[in-house]
Amino acid sequence: MANPWFESVAEAQRRARKRLPKGVYGALVAGSERGLTLEDNLAAFAELGFAPHTAGLANERNTGITVMGQSLSMPVLISPTGVQAVHPDGEVAVARAAAARGIAMGLSSFASKPIEQVVAANPQTFFQVYWVGTREEMLARMERARRAGAVGLIATLDWSFAYGRDWGSPYIPERIDFEAARRYAPQVLARPRWLWDFARTRKLPDLTVPNMVATPGEPAPTFFAAYGMWMQSPMPTWEDVAWLREQWDGPFMLKGVMRVDDAKRAVDTGVTAISVSNHGGNNLDGTPASIRALPAIADAVGDRIEVLLDGGIRRGGDVAKALALGARAVMIGRAYLWGLAANGQAGVENVLDLIRDGLGSAMVGLGRPSVAELSREDLVVPPGFERQLGGTAVDSALEPVSPSRRRREA
Repeated sequence: MANPWFESVAEAQRRARKRLPKGVYGALVAGSERGLTLEDNLAAFAELGFAPHTAGLANERNTGITVMGQSLSMPVLISPTGVQAVHPDGEVAVARAAAARGIAMGLSSFASKPIEQVVAANPQTFFQVYWVGTREEMLARMERARRAGAVGLIATLDWSFAYGRDWGSPYIPERIDFEAARRYAPQVLARPRWLWDFARTRKLPDLTVPNMVATPGEPAPTFFAAYGMWMQSPMPTWEDVAWLREQWDGPFMLKGVMRVDDAKRAVDTGVTAISVSNHGGNNLDGTPASIRALPAIADAVGDRIEVLLDGGIRRGGDVAKALALGARAVMIGRAYLWGLAANGQAGVENVLDLIRDGLGSAMVGLGRPSVAELSREDLVVPPGFERQLGGTAVDSALEPVSPSRRRREA
């Protein structure tokens, strides 16, 4: 048997590509239109360099941090992603892996596993919502998450329903029926290990979204049915954001913030945290890499709310770069999905170990014994790297706060 351990997220992706049917793998790669944002999320991290020391390197690697009230072993959270049919255990396997490594789980409304099972696997679970349906329907789903024990809410509200990829979109059925089986048969037979994983459970991949209903066990819509409901719902306003915040009395994150003015509006609504994110390049193509927008947003509001970074994280060094530019923590998406596809729960744990060890190596070389001490001084930032979107980065009445000082004071 081949060694199941892999030494990089890139290798996990290569194994996932070999293991998954072409259409399933294509859904994970995703991206929209030309893929400009998808590419920039990775390219931007490659443009940032480190400024390491020669002697006096760090002996300690204190990676622990508190995010949205949760004590984490490292500044990394699982970003919520939709139906995880890459493995039979899906989100439950991811939640178990996150719990085993001491980090929090973000669970999508469009997940394939019910929130009750995921919270049982990882009590540090944040529930993510889209603006779908009426306020009453939104509140019912939030109440279910509260009853299940979710420790916080993540709201993703800026989706623009971009579609079409220059390299083509994979065929994804609404449900597994005879026609879907017929069309997928050549792909599935070419990837027998993936088929065998599901065959052992005696269950077909579940393409329903159980967290879109108010009561556990209630018949759930398919992913595409829920997506259709989402498309027909009115786009949320800032008043809706404030209403959402009022309904949830615990930690509350607004995900998908890329502009300084929007970050300030988020502060006004009383959110606990924001995630600087472009949805992994799956939304409005041509949006800059989230790491480019991070510094201006962190300077503007990072002393008032927690600022996280989501998009393009593939190694621990990327985490160090994000923290140095003002993020309190990062969220990962594709990285753990590659691990899940490659080796289930153990594969996700493998990815988290790689990120933790890579972050530790960066801290040693930079002479920083604690993640709270990482700062812009540790980086080589090329001219023109940053993108300041939506107004002045720092209010004239506010004193700019360094990332390291911000984390120490929090």
